[in-house]
Amino acid sequence: MELELLVVPNCPNEAEAITAIQAAARQVGLGAAAVRTTVIDTDGQARGLGFAGSPTFLIDAVDPFAEPGGPIGMACRIYSDHGRPGRCS
Repeated sequence: MELELLVVPNCPNEAEAITAIQAAARQVGLGAAAVRTTVIDTDGQARGLGFAGSPTFLIDAVDPFAEPGGPIGMACRIYSDHGRPGRCS
């Protein structure tokens, strides 16, 4: 299984996102899974990858949180965690 995190440069949520995806991997029995981080730094790259904002989690190159018709581009992506929104600044 390939785990990848797509982020914009200096994403304030990068470290927390890596911790979250590693914890999820352990919970499903993958142990200490490696996470590749890819920095998205152009609009063209974002459009080409269908980047829905930073951070974006990919599992085997699939975004499990993708919303059909959702926005694509250089932006922050907010996930809800028990009613507590992520931060984007």
